[in-house]
Amino acid sequence: MTDQPELRHGESRSVDTTSSVVVDLREYKQSKDPLPVTFHRRELDAILWIYGRMVGEGEWRDYAIDHLREKAVFSVFKRSGELPLFRIEKNPKLAAKQGAFSVINTNGMILKRGHDLSQVLKVFDKQLKLVKK
Repeated sequence: MTDQPELRHGESRSVDTTSSVVVDLREYKQSKDPLPVTFHRRELDAILWIYGRMVGEGEWRDYAIDHLREKAVFSVFKRSGELPLFRIEKNPKLAAKQGAFSVINTNGMILKRGHDLSQVLKVFDKQLKLVKK
């Protein structure tokens, strides 16, 4: 589908092969928007494992994933129409400092931060309680 008229039998279109446009590859790559930050497969597996466990316990019901320019965010909800209960964030700019991963509650308080996602996700581990009879 083009805006050019149909060709009759035996006709052909001429193609202009004398174009002198040269693009510098370095300039082209720099001019493009930067790619968003994403979770890698193993990171997403670890997050979804926790999510599945919490859904099974009836704590969480919905989630959302946002891939932004500066960070990737996995938000979990009790009900989909509310604010997220927790946000699991990956911010590569903080990797050399406090760590790229953090868990943030509804109020914006950072519950745990670190370089290793599995250690950061331990904030969701249930503490065993002694039950007295």
